Amino acid sequence: MSKKSVVFAGLLLVVAISFGGLLIANFGNVKQIVASSQVDFKTTPPIQNANPQLQGLNDAFVEISKSVTPTVAYIEVTTAKSDNNQFDSENHNFPFDLGPDFKMPEEGPGKGSGSGIIISNDGYILTNNHVVKGAAENGIKVMLTDKREFTAKLIGVDPNTDVAVIKVEASDLPVATVGNSDDVQVGQWVVAIGNPLGLNSTVTAGIVSALGRNIQLGGDSYAINNFIQTDAAINPGNSGGALVDINGSVIGINTAIKTTNGYYQGYGFAIPINLAKTVASELMKSGKISRGYIGVSIKDVDTKEAKGLGLEKVQGVLIQDVISGGAGDEAGLKSGDVILSVDNKDVNAANELQTIIGSHHPGEEVNLKVFRDGKTMDKVVKLKPKEEKNSETAENTVPRNNPAELESKSLNSVGITVMDLSGSIKEKFKVDQGVYISKVDRYSEGFERGLREGLIIIEADKEKVETAEQLSRIISNKSKGDVVVLKVRNPEGNVRLVALEIQ
Repeated sequence: MSKKSVVFAGLLLVVAISFGGLLIANFGNVKQIVASSQVDFKTTPPIQNANPQLQGLNDAFVEISKSVTPTVAYIEVTTAKSDNNQFDSENHNFPFDLGPDFKMPEEGPGKGSGSGIIISNDGYILTNNHVVKGAAENGIKVMLTDKREFTAKLIGVDPNTDVAVIKVEASDLPVATVGNSDDVQVGQWVVAIGNPLGLNSTVTAGIVSALGRNIQLGGDSYAINNFIQTDAAINPGNSGGALVDINGSVIGINTAIKTTNGYYQGYGFAIPINLAKTVASELMKSGKISRGYIGVSIKDVDTKEAKGLGLEKVQGVLIQDVISGGAGDEAGLKSGDVILSVDNKDVNAANELQTIIGSHHPGEEVNLKVFRDGKTMDKVVKLKPKEEKNSETAENTVPRNNPAELESKSLNSVGITVMDLSGSIKEKFKVDQGVYISKVDRYSEGFERGLREGLIIIEADKEKVETAEQLSRIISNKSKGDVVVLKVRNPEGNVRLVALEIQ
């Protein structure tokens, strides 16, 4: 190694030693940061005196939860086979629209869950029919909040109200307090308690959003749809649970939701407890429901119908058809009558009338105030049990005669075309007179009011229609803005009234 290389290496070594010493000196002066083992958490609330109203509401919700939750049971149901009318999954027992792409599972045993309200200390429990529907023998299991489990037996069901009663063999059970659903008001606070989505003993709060809702649950014309609507969160599994007021009294049975995705979107519905209580009492007494019927087809009155029938305002319930031999027929009720009140209680919705009549038994009498031809009258109706309407179904066919042989009229002011009836059509539709609707203009007045090709018009403004020419004359005598009320018969023999405004 040359002398120059040795000198250069020595200088590098000196520099390295000096730099290392400098680093050691500097880091030696750095103090280590160590977190203190004691932190004084602030515990004094920023608001010393909470708003008394808010504090009272908070305390009320806490008290409701403590008091009512033990009276709401979890129900698990095992079915013998899948019921294709239900959503067959862990929480299938809940009515809602699952959408067009939903496919039911293969046939086989299924499980569902829901909730129930304990109504007696010896084990009677109120729930929904759709919760226990299709249960296998010994397939209803009940679990209480104290973890006790029971096998329940089915006491009775009422599909028309979606109410059911089951019973477990127990004693000294916590019992729910029943309120008065007739006193419920829109806007009042309510609490929903149940077992949604497998989350037992869940409490949610909201308000009453509406009363007397008809959500067409069940699809049966005899079904009583008169629900309390709430925005308290309700989901599959809540069915049969309690909707309670701020006093902790049960005012409804949580039953259904309206949704586009199968889960809560802010629209829940509960059966009013007064209706459920009446049904439950009869189920516990006899195991079945004996309900009185007037024997009429009804609907809400709308603006055009009120005008066409001569009512001063939109009110009452319109009788569209009267079943021959039924209670209404024997009392002298007629198609086109408007029921204004029942036993001095005003009625302005079909489901409201159904609820009132549904609380009566066959053989009982109700007093109706009826509007007919500009006058009001009283009718006493002795209710009868439900009787199936026996009528042969007519084929929905068009006239086979040559159209040129039948009188045809285009009624442009209401957007329909009608023709005289052939003999074969009279026979098929079981009618003696009327005119056949052969065409309905899309988006016309007739179309918007529900008229369709294949229906038969048998009356216009309570005048029997014999020919297309006669109906044309009746309508041509009307001025623009006038209303004509048609009585229409469908291929199945069902009759309804349709009010058309002349355009």
